[in-house]
Amino acid sequence: MLVVTMAAYAIYLTIILGRAQSTPLSDVSYAATMISTIVGAIVASIVLNIAVSIASPRNAGKKDQRDREINRLGEYIGQIFVIIGATAALGMAMLKLDYFWIANAIYLAFVLSSILGSATKIIAYRRGFQSW
Repeated sequence: MLVVTMAAYAIYLTIILGRAQSTPLSDVSYAATMISTIVGAIVASIVLNIAVSIASPRNAGKKDQRDREINRLGEYIGQIFVIIGATAALGMAMLKLDYFWIANAIYLAFVLSSILGSATKIIAYRRGFQSW
């Protein structure tokens, strides 16, 4: 998930910043590119999950209590950026900023949420997990 998220957002930024060389950034057509990279990331995640399940069917679907707790911790920590992004988008809407900035703030919040949540899970698996 970490690699897929970073790759999709890097592709999005490359396309959008490439278009912005001749026009102001807030005038760049972004919606179709944003939707495409989000859908592409979802499809890539599904395909990779299926591929991993096929490659190791013996361990597929087996989760113990530790796995569930690590997953929950990663999701909780990742949600911090969703809340920050929603608050930022709300403030931007109240300031009547352009839709471009609001949509990109929300997209960035989702990306950071996924990165932080995935990194938390990786660290918990690699360095250990302290259950309270």
